[in-house]
Amino acid sequence: MKYLSLPDNATRILPFYLAMEEFAARIIGEDDIFFMWQVEPTVIFGRNQLIASEVNVDYCHKHGIAFYRRRSGGGCVYADKDNIMFSYITRSDEVQTTFTRYTSAVAAMLQGLGLNATASDRNDVLIDGRKVSGNAFYHIPGRSIVHGTMLYDTNMEHMLNAITPSREKLKSKGVESVRSHITTLREHLTMDIEDFKRYVRENLCDGEIRLTADDVAEIERLTLPYLEPSFLNGNNPRYEVERGGRIEGVGSIHINVTLKHDVVTDLHLTGDFLPLCDDTQAVLLDKLRGVKLEADELRKALDGSDAGQWIMNLTNEQLIKLLAVGY
Repeated sequence: MKYLSLPDNATRILPFYLAMEEFAARIIGEDDIFFMWQVEPTVIFGRNQLIASEVNVDYCHKHGIAFYRRRSGGGCVYADKDNIMFSYITRSDEVQTTFTRYTSAVAAMLQGLGLNATASDRNDVLIDGRKVSGNAFYHIPGRSIVHGTMLYDTNMEHMLNAITPSREKLKSKGVESVRSHITTLREHLTMDIEDFKRYVRENLCDGEIRLTADDVAEIERLTLPYLEPSFLNGNNPRYEVERGGRIEGVGSIHINVTLKHDVVTDLHLTGDFLPLCDDTQAVLLDKLRGVKLEADELRKALDGSDAGQWIMNLTNEQLIKLLAVGY
């Protein structure tokens, strides 16, 4: 795996590094590429999430915290200069295989420092059962991109207040208990953040690809769509029926459904679930268009399909329970 490095040490806005992933995936021919990056205080939320539901906009404005949408699914994340972001680009279309290979490699790297690190089935990396790294995924044809956090340290007050937990998360965990589910490397290691970054690079990579000034200019061009208000705000129309909840091992799923003559005509998905196909929303709508929100009707519509192929770890029955009236 080759390390992708920039020609300078400047700190850039978060969308630049997302565009850098795209550049690596589309332009650079190497099979496996990795790089690390850090940003000023920023919230990044998933492609299927609503700003109003996930980001405490007033708090962010007050404390100078930026916020951006990414193309991958998953949940809302806070990052700052004490938190290292990892990006992994590989030649693969296999979602779960890619996730497993990557998170296992990161866990093994941490084990090399004497830490009790494991990869979870939710694609997190844990130390002593507490989350130190969360990861998200998306792909373009022939390439997969995994990116995530590595909590060396962080401003916990900002982390807790810049992100607005959903009611399901508040009910199941409580804001204060978030502290008991998260750990930082600083709690476990004596090496400083720069020494840790050197260790990561030496452990995971066996060479370097150095970007040029022209490459940086192209990446800056690829950054522009992330800054468009239409992309930042997303497509959040109003619908007649709302269904939603938090499913263990899957995440939060909220489905806004338009009904006409008691059957589905349109739907819109939001949440921190992990989508496993290019357009999960379109695939699900294709299955449910013209179907009543009744358990038996939904079972017939989903017969022969596996919801776990569209949303990670989701079963057909869980989806039916989420949607069906009076289930």
